[in-house]
Amino acid sequence: MSGHSEDKSCNINMKESVLSGNDSTMKRGGRLLGYLIYSCGKSFLIIFVISLIASMNYTVYVEIQKCQTMWSGVELLLASQNDYLVSQKDFLVSQSEQLSSTNHFLRVMENLSRQITNNNKTVNATYEKTKIYAITPTFTRAVQKAELTRLSQTFQLVPNFHWIIIEDSLKRTNLVSKLLQESSLIYTHLVAATPPNYKLGKDDPNWKKPRGVEQRNAALHWLRKNLNSSDNGVVFFADDDNTYSVKLFQEMRKIQKVGVWPVGLVGGLMVEKPICDNVTNKVVGFNAVWKPNRPFPIDMAGFAINLKLLLENKDALFSYDVESGYQESEILRQIVTKDELEPLADFCTKVYVWHTRTEPPRLNAEESLIKKGIHSNFGIEV
Repeated sequence: MSGHSEDKSCNINMKESVLSGNDSTMKRGGRLLGYLIYSCGKSFLIIFVISLIASMNYTVYVEIQKCQTMWSGVELLLASQNDYLVSQKDFLVSQSEQLSSTNHFLRVMENLSRQITNNNKTVNATYEKTKIYAITPTFTRAVQKAELTRLSQTFQLVPNFHWIIIEDSLKRTNLVSKLLQESSLIYTHLVAATPPNYKLGKDDPNWKKPRGVEQRNAALHWLRKNLNSSDNGVVFFADDDNTYSVKLFQEMRKIQKVGVWPVGLVGGLMVEKPICDNVTNKVVGFNAVWKPNRPFPIDMAGFAINLKLLLENKDALFSYDVESGYQESEILRQIVTKDELEPLADFCTKVYVWHTRTEPPRLNAEESLIKKGIHSNFGIEV
């Protein structure tokens, strides 16, 4: 117990000693400050305070400068962003105006396209109501099927089309009948044999006797027997040795009376054509050099006739009693005058038909086989 009392006494004495030491230190500091003030006077205190204030002001100044620098950067950033936004606004305004203009243009073009489409539909509907009757005389020969095949495949591309094919024969041949049946065309298959005294001999030139007269007249008789004035159509004489563009048939549907156009590779010329007056839009002549004094110096492939005109002029036919090259003039003079001709194919400046006669094939080897009783085409239709 006495030991514990001594420890407590010692601790109390140590605390008192520390407290007394601190008090003495503070007293000494106060005495020192008092001494300095006393020794240096009020000047030191003023200088000290001023230094303290200056130091504080400098610190504040530095901070203010930092803030000002930062704010200047912010202002520059905001100014640049504002300029960008203004430029973007101007760009968007210009784009909006351009888009508005484009939309207006598109609306105008859409309306125009709709009008053109409607007009085309009206024109096409009118054209498609006009049926084309193509009259084709044909006769048996080595190239007949080749000629008719080419012709039929062209005709299959023409809408509202009726093919009248007339064989120079006493009866329909299997070759032509089968070809027509397989063609998918609307057709009429007739026969009309040329009188023996008007048939060409084996070595006769094509121009020596009129060709196709009997067959074309048979087709005209069929039209007048089976059609009437309520039928809307155009009649075209489509020989089987020509080449036709489908554009030609589009032109035909415009015909009111008789339409005419150029024909390529005929009459000794690259093109035989009507001569037109650009002011009156009339046919004023022809450039034909072969028998140019004919009333209508034109090829059979160079014209077509409105059906109504042929029905009204029931006696208009082809004739055996005209000289070579006058068949076209013979039919046309009975139904129309030169002044009434309608120039087509872009005012007779485009060629849509060619008088391409197929060269007769050389069959000397075949003839030698035939003499031996052999045929290379035995069992094959050529």
